[in-house]
Amino acid sequence: MDFSLSVEEREIRDWVRTFVQRELLPREQEVLRRERAGQPGLTSDELEELQLKARDSGFWGVQTPEEYGGMGLSAVMTALLEAELGRTFVPFRFGGAADNILFYANEEQKQRYLLPTIEGKRKSCFAITEPGAGSDAKAIRTTARKDGGDWVINGEKTFITGGNEADFVMVFAITDPERGANGGVTCFLVDRDMGWRSEYIDTMGEWGPAALVFEDVRVPESQILGELGQGFNLAMQWIGRGRYLLPARAIGSCERLLSMAIEHANTRETFGAPIAERQAIQWMIADSGVEIEALRWLVLHAAWQVDSGMDSRHAQSIAKLYGGVKANEIVDRVLQIHGGMGYTRELPIERWYRELRLLRIYEGTDEIQRRTIARNLLKGHAKVGGALG
Repeated sequence: MDFSLSVEEREIRDWVRTFVQRELLPREQEVLRRERAGQPGLTSDELEELQLKARDSGFWGVQTPEEYGGMGLSAVMTALLEAELGRTFVPFRFGGAADNILFYANEEQKQRYLLPTIEGKRKSCFAITEPGAGSDAKAIRTTARKDGGDWVINGEKTFITGGNEADFVMVFAITDPERGANGGVTCFLVDRDMGWRSEYIDTMGEWGPAALVFEDVRVPESQILGELGQGFNLAMQWIGRGRYLLPARAIGSCERLLSMAIEHANTRETFGAPIAERQAIQWMIADSGVEIEALRWLVLHAAWQVDSGMDSRHAQSIAKLYGGVKANEIVDRVLQIHGGMGYTRELPIERWYRELRLLRIYEGTDEIQRRTIARNLLKGHAKVGGALG
């Protein structure tokens, strides 16, 4: 069992680490200043400039297949890169990506939606979550009614990432009420200028999701993504496309936070000695170090299963659950070690505190992950002992 990286993998990982250090870390204070003023941490022009700078070095479409101009990196390699990006709170992401279900588009739709999205000329969002439904993805109430050669969509979606910026949406609606999620949900590609609107949702973090409102939005039959009635299967593929990447990014955040705690513990003195000599502090640092390593291997194991073509949903749920819980415990300890200064906005700890809290909610709450894990074990879909038996 070889846990080492290849020369190429190490070079890719190290390039991203250097990019973070040179291009992103120097922007942190300005990002904090802007966010405190209610402004975006990075403007769209600044994000594009950084993405193009990365593209000049070949970093474009990290997981996008090579045939579409991407790097086509493995799941393991992508997880390692997410961990590196997580070392900073500067809201950067590599360009050249498109939602995985857009690859199910027909040729005409690929020209109108997939390829321009990969090139960064169009922005998409994924809309399934609804008010009152939350984690129950099957409780969709948004409807699409056939009217001649068109479909008329009515309903509301909520907490939609990128919904305020997107110029088109992949929206899921009931097209056959009797069948519901079992063959009665369809995905539509709907341009903003077809009539839907977005409303900003203010949150405790810097993430700005949207509510999307559809009032008699008329779309032609050609806007169906995939097959009529098979939208719920597409939605589950989107949700399960890379759940391991969320805790992967948290690895980098926790490593950075723990490094801050170690430095502070070694320099902050109370009662004539560094607080690093206090057992209470030592145990918080030790527990955090152990949990970061455990999270790293849970994430990489889930990613390895993806690369191996295995059903990785159970492993991804474990990584997502553990990552969300432990990342929140670690940032809480780091804030505690910093005392009153950790609670202020002079340090970025409180900013990470708010950001990491979201990890326990979006793309599957802790409770949903526990439900999934328990169901798999109780019904024998997963075995105690995991992939090694």
